[in-house]
Amino acid sequence: MVGPVRSGRVGVYDLQVEGTSNFFAGQVLVHNCLIVDDPHKDRADAESAASRQQIHDWWSSAALKRLQPDRNAVVGIQTRWHPDDWAGRRLEDEGRLEDGGRWKVVHLPAIANPSKFGPDPLGRQDGDPLPHPKIPTRRRKKLLGWWADVKATSSVRDWHAMAQGDPQPSEGALVSRELLRMIRDPGLTVEPQKIAVAVDPSGGGRDVAGVVGGFLGDDKRVWITHDRSAAMSSAEWSTAACLLAYETNASVIYVEWNFGRDMAVLAIQTSWDTLQTEGLIPRNVLMPLIDPVRAKQGKLLRAAPVAQQMVQDRVRLRGAFVDLENEWAVWQDTDPDSPGRIDASVILVYGLIPEANKGAIVHAPLPTAPTPGVGRQPSPAVGAYGRRIG
Repeated sequence: MVGPVRSGRVGVYDLQVEGTSNFFAGQVLVHNCLIVDDPHKDRADAESAASRQQIHDWWSSAALKRLQPDRNAVVGIQTRWHPDDWAGRRLEDEGRLEDGGRWKVVHLPAIANPSKFGPDPLGRQDGDPLPHPKIPTRRRKKLLGWWADVKATSSVRDWHAMAQGDPQPSEGALVSRELLRMIRDPGLTVEPQKIAVAVDPSGGGRDVAGVVGGFLGDDKRVWITHDRSAAMSSAEWSTAACLLAYETNASVIYVEWNFGRDMAVLAIQTSWDTLQTEGLIPRNVLMPLIDPVRAKQGKLLRAAPVAQQMVQDRVRLRGAFVDLENEWAVWQDTDPDSPGRIDASVILVYGLIPEANKGAIVHAPLPTAPTPGVGRQPSPAVGAYGRRIG
């Protein structure tokens, strides 16, 4: 509170009122603003069912009873440690304002993702970084580098909780984080027997296209070596797949056929031709075989056998893959989303270890002929859709 000015000096008073009383400060009535600031002290507290219930009981029995029937307000500020933390339960029970509920949510993830979290309060587009007080906003590359370092030095769950405000469950997933850490192996010497790229095009209400590379080693394991998945258009994911195939010298590109069908194959053909025209892939490099596959079973039935291959040490990761591991460690069969990285890695394993398939994915029929005007005809040295001769 600011007092009267005397001799050029301003008197400032600190008024502290015990409890939840109403009082006047300079003819302004101050009352009924309840601030809930980090009700869970850390992850361990939030993951304790007993502690969470204690917070929920406090909210119902003590906090809400301090509010008056009119002109009241509650401000909640917290790290989203758990899907059923204080904020999670409030949104689950009482809903968001835009959906007819009670809460206005201001969600500022480190990296904007409007397709998942809704319109960004700062007007950022997908992939835009959150400003940092010590980094000028105009220095986008430096901001992205800062957040990339934060992500690289955080556990997957801490990144999602503390930076993205997107808590991830720890139970009920296909693969444990402990297993994923165990199958990381950046140094074992293995001779590739067959190198492949697997693509799960974006579609079916999902923006992220899965683009994953790897090989079957002479140790009979599938090694996942690259993850180029991202929110991409068909031109972008097909280009990413072609560049990865060229970079790794892949002999085959497996592409899921369910949504794009023939156009998924033709998109890759067109991108390969464009990249050669632009000089990014030499003209004398043959296009890999494009092998379209079709999923016959649901995601859980497709992914579970591959998770079992991980348990049996037939699949390893060539290092740490934060986003790929996160999808495997948190996705559950009840989730409505369709994670592209899981799908692409499943396609890769099924392509390289056919006996793991069990009919979940089948090879789709190749298109009889390219669509007129799209891409170019295969050269005489290349079989249908880039199959290598000899």
